[in-house]
Amino acid sequence: MIIYVLSLMLAIIWVAITGSATIHNLVFGFALAAAALWIVRDEMSATGYLLRLGRILSLVLLFFKELALSAWKVAVLVTRRNMDVKPGIFAFPLTVDRDFEITLLANLITLTPGTMSVDVSKDRKFLYVHAIDCSNVEATKREIADGFERKIIEAFR
Repeated sequence: MIIYVLSLMLAIIWVAITGSATIHNLVFGFALAAAALWIVRDEMSATGYLLRLGRILSLVLLFFKELALSAWKVAVLVTRRNMDVKPGIFAFPLTVDRDFEITLLANLITLTPGTMSVDVSKDRKFLYVHAIDCSNVEATKREIADGFERKIIEAFR
């Protein structure tokens, strides 16, 4: 039952995002949501769907917050007369270890302006991240660990 409710909620979100409130688009959104939920069924198999859904919503809200903050920081950085940046690549030590979690973390980092995931080490212990400003790498690592990585662990373990 909860899968149908989640599929319907995601279908409504799909209709809102696409801006096409037709029955065909709603049915397509429902089918797309059902397929997506089927793909991640192993991740969602634990009990406590509502608790997990709340934690996933918390992760989504954190992403939008970080998206807005980093977009602002990048906009301020590039509009300065004297762009004093130190771009570079750093190795972020991973706490997450499953493919799904590593991929989600890498995508969240890449979708955030000013940072981009480059590669994962062969032993899956480090994620290499390019940042537009590496003047304080330790602070950036701490933000990722205390933000996205912690929320991913809370939501999917």
